[in-house]
Amino acid sequence: MSSTPPGSDRLLHPERQADFLLYRLYRIHITAGRTVVRMCEERHGMTRREWRVLSFLAENEGVLSSALAERAMLDRARTSRTLTSLAGKGLIERRPKPHDRREVQIFLSEAGRRVHDDIFPRIAAINHALVRGLSPEQRRALDAMVAHVQALADGMLAGEAPLARDNPDDDL
Repeated sequence: MSSTPPGSDRLLHPERQADFLLYRLYRIHITAGRTVVRMCEERHGMTRREWRVLSFLAENEGVLSSALAERAMLDRARTSRTLTSLAGKGLIERRPKPHDRREVQIFLSEAGRRVHDDIFPRIAAINHALVRGLSPEQRRALDAMVAHVQALADGMLAGEAPLARDNPDDDL
């Protein structure tokens, strides 16, 4: 018999794994993400992780790989391997910093920019499909709630060392 009264708040009082907020968000990520993975692989022969790094790089050209790793929420070793793969595909360029040649800045190549410009609107369309059934008020409320829950999650880490920030399912 259930210990939670009928009609109660399943987010606050989960009775099974499928009630956990993290699991529910993960299911959305994996379900909709399959389309992203398929598109990245079929159109450009790249993984979801490569896409993530490429897209964050498009927003932050000239960053160091350590800053890119933090922004993309990947550990430095995986970011380095991903950047090596992207460089091998001709999608990024590594350039020594003008005033400190020991540090290397990362930029999109022209080919990388074309890949980004091809994939970004397609993923935006997937995002649109996920939220188009919501009213404008529901979308604003969802956006605010997601930001608030993210702030709460960030607060749980206050003062702690950063997490490895890698999802083993990234490349599913």
